[in-house]
Amino acid sequence: MFGNTPAVAAHVWISLFAIALGLIALYGMITNQRMRRINQVFLGLTILTSVTGFFLPADKILPSHITGVISLVVLAIAVYAHDLRKLAGGARGTYVVTGVMALYLNCFVLVVQLFLKIPSLKAMAPTQSEPPFLAAQGATLVLFVILGVVAFKRFRPA
Repeated sequence: MFGNTPAVAAHVWISLFAIALGLIALYGMITNQRMRRINQVFLGLTILTSVTGFFLPADKILPSHITGVISLVVLAIAVYAHDLRKLAGGARGTYVVTGVMALYLNCFVLVVQLFLKIPSLKAMAPTQSEPPFLAAQGATLVLFVILGVVAFKRFRPA
């Protein structure tokens, strides 16, 4: 169903689960619920998403690889703030910012893939430089900035 090889299918499913758990974790931040285990699984699956992306067939470095490297750097900081610093002091804000950034990067790639794989979207933006694609990516960014600001203001771990 997702992908033409088992590796691609696994990568897609891991990505989708990471996004789903990331949305739950973001909801927890916005509603000031810690959800420690959900955040840890979200981080782990998002790391796995980035790592498995490097093993997919490619004959050159692609924008997805660059996004994967950025994501792994952001995730390293998120894991440090969440698991090593236990959200103490400034680690709370650091985690909210990096957790939301990691989720946004996964959703950014999801939008790219939707425009590549869904025929009606691909027809509207075949080179991904057309207004429908740019609008979708812009809306995704604005949404995550707004949600991130709200989460930053509301999340106060015990």
